[in-house]
Amino acid sequence: MRRLPFTPDQFFEIFAIYNSRFSIVVAAWWLASLGLVAFAWWNPRRDSRFVTQLLAALWAWNAVAYHAALFTRINPAAWIFAVLFAIEAVLLAWAAARHPHEYFGSHGPISRIGLGLIAYSFLYPFLSALSHTYPATPTFGVPCPTTILTIGLLLTTRSGVPTAVAIVPALWGIIGGSAAALLNVPTDYVLLVAGLLLLVVASAGAWGAPSRLRSYARQRHVE
Repeated sequence: MRRLPFTPDQFFEIFAIYNSRFSIVVAAWWLASLGLVAFAWWNPRRDSRFVTQLLAALWAWNAVAYHAALFTRINPAAWIFAVLFAIEAVLLAWAAARHPHEYFGSHGPISRIGLGLIAYSFLYPFLSALSHTYPATPTFGVPCPTTILTIGLLLTTRSGVPTAVAIVPALWGIIGGSAAALLNVPTDYVLLVAGLLLLVVASAGAWGAPSRLRSYARQRHVE
């Protein structure tokens, strides 16, 4: 544990402060996210843009309200995390405005994993409460469940995972996922796996693997 500049007790105390200070906001984020994702599930073409805007707001909220305002108290590296989360918020806002992603448009094992991650992100605060006592426990709207939700949605996009907006979630999946073992946050083992999966899928997309697969499939269909 000496590898970290803070103790587990200090880490969970940050969540206690966060949940005590923002309890109403936490509930609002959960309800708003669940509602918009449900709408996008029923009508991806119409409502996916709103989900991306929601994700942008969540990442910006994490940058300011969690990393900059609270986590910097115990970890100087949190300033770097705040910048990364702010960059991701800008990228998502840009994507929503100029290149909206259509969620729930793909089918296959990767998409089904994405759906499982989306469901898991909404269950995250309740599962966290099984191993840690509220309010000193991660809840919805903090970095890890936000990242799990984002990765899950990106894995369901019709046109494949967009590389630009996948980098920071994949990176945080690995960084934040380390808390699973180092800080006894068992719910974050899923985050670590999700981050690694997104990294692989996004890398394959960047090298054109999905395009080659689709071309091969079309060729086989013609034959």
